[in-house]
Amino acid sequence: MTRDDLNRFCAAMPQATHVVQWGNADVYKVGGKVFAIIGLGESGDTVTFKVSELAFEVLSDSPGLRPAPYMASRGLKWIQQYGQPGLSDDSLRDHIAASYDMVVAGLSKKRRSELGL
Repeated sequence: MTRDDLNRFCAAMPQATHVVQWGNADVYKVGGKVFAIIGLGESGDTVTFKVSELAFEVLSDSPGLRPAPYMASRGLKWIQQYGQPGLSDDSLRDHIAASYDMVVAGLSKKRRSELGL
């Protein structure tokens, strides 16, 4: 997927907001909480997303993927796709959608209600 494709996909998530920060990274949030970061890495061609503990264990050693710098070092379960082969486009979309769902689930019931989620 291209960066534009990833941006379109993330922007289409319900109540997603977008900011550019951290050196021109496209940061997508829901309820003020990050669910995807596009373009933060040495090459600029990265996507970072939250994962379950099981997915973190499986994906951490996959070619083109790694525990997300800074986030994983703080004990957070985030993966960064930084190179090839990485994930297929469908799998990447599935993981970003799962990241979004985990972030929404972590919001308070009141906040989810305010957002209509």
